[in-house]
Amino acid sequence: MFPLSDDNSEVRITPFINYGIIALNVLVFVLFQQMGADNEFNAAFVTVPKEILTGQDVSGSIQTSSGNLYLSPTPVHPYVTLLTSMFMHGGLAHIGGNMLYLWIFGDNLENRMGHLRYLGFYLLCGIVAGLSHVIMSQLMDQNLYIPCLGASGAISGVMGGYICLYPKKRVTVLVLRQIMHVPAMVVLGSWILFQLVDSLGFLGSQSGGGGVAYAAHIGGFLAGLTLIHLFVAGTREPQQAWPD
Repeated sequence: MFPLSDDNSEVRITPFINYGIIALNVLVFVLFQQMGADNEFNAAFVTVPKEILTGQDVSGSIQTSSGNLYLSPTPVHPYVTLLTSMFMHGGLAHIGGNMLYLWIFGDNLENRMGHLRYLGFYLLCGIVAGLSHVIMSQLMDQNLYIPCLGASGAISGVMGGYICLYPKKRVTVLVLRQIMHVPAMVVLGSWILFQLVDSLGFLGSQSGGGGVAYAAHIGGFLAGLTLIHLFVAGTREPQQAWPD
């Protein structure tokens, strides 16, 4: 189930924060990460669980079960990487999928919250997502030197907030080469279910070989569900464009 668009009939403002976040992600990926090829930059600004847990930078060659891992010196405090890693991606498919979801679902939340609240919501969900990955890596005895990067955790928070506010909103999706219109609760509910199922195998692994940070996705989604009502408190609900 591949989302293509949603119903934006109630959007009344230009979501320039959402556009800005997308533009910043693309800028970092193209100019600073060199399309993901600048390993020195990548290794300096990613979130490394060991650094977050100790508050100390780790650099140099690290021996892991899957081979040597090189970490560059981080020019900022390790805690800041919880923010910097939110604007980094591992490849074209990674950033393409993330920015598509953000483009589709982010503007509705910004319209409801307002610009500054939406920015705060997005960043806070991303930080919670990063900390979820760190905590679960520690609890499940995963390799604490395997880095994590990407906007997926923050975008998971956006999706959590979206499904809470707009469960019946129509989302246009591609399913088996057919275009369909389904409620958001089906699209995003399927997504989080997939994350939960896949995380069972990943979290049970002791290899520590990296891969998808499912704990960050789930933590971000739960953060969105939990925080959304705080961030929309006092705002006016837009007229609903779908039938009851």
